[in-house]
Amino acid sequence: MATILRDWSYRYQWLYDGISRLAALSVGGEGRFRQLALQGLTLNSDTQVLDLCCGSGQTTEFLVKLSQNVTGLDASPLSLQRARRNVPNATYIEAFAENMPFADHLFDVIHTSAALHEMQPEQLRKIIQEVYRVLKPGGVFTLVDFHSPTNPIFWPGLSVFFWLFETETAWELLKTDLPALLTENGFEVGEPSLYAGGSLQVIQAQKLS
Repeated sequence: MATILRDWSYRYQWLYDGISRLAALSVGGEGRFRQLALQGLTLNSDTQVLDLCCGSGQTTEFLVKLSQNVTGLDASPLSLQRARRNVPNATYIEAFAENMPFADHLFDVIHTSAALHEMQPEQLRKIIQEVYRVLKPGGVFTLVDFHSPTNPIFWPGLSVFFWLFETETAWELLKTDLPALLTENGFEVGEPSLYAGGSLQVIQAQKLS
């Protein structure tokens, strides 16, 4: 059942959008959710921004309001087709996040939203290494993704959501110490900000050199 609903959610944009809006209610709506990882960042028209695993451009839409140099990367041709239609004033690249076709030290900010839980552990490690490579010294990697709830009231809802729409990699991320993994790969990591009873985490990690 989870596989069918998951497949449908990617095949039908209206279903994906509906699920996203419903899930985002826990943090005050989709608009706020899409900007959680951008809080506290200073972006201007010249900031080189990568929206990693950009999907259909839901967060890209906010990023292009802050910078004229936004690139969206995703491995799904269908998602990129939708992103180009939804947010035409960004550049899009079809590629895997663990093997990005970019030069070293290219981006000031790399953002990803609810994508890392899709990755196998070794794949996740490679993605973090690639992010480090293509970030400029002083650049920031900012992300929002699932976290093991600190408020037990949120466990049933998260469990049902995972059962319907996610795979074992989402459960694996709940057991993963992302700040430690980022630190192991050279980032300086601030204290994560937790939302929705601790079921969402926002992390901002800086590449120092």
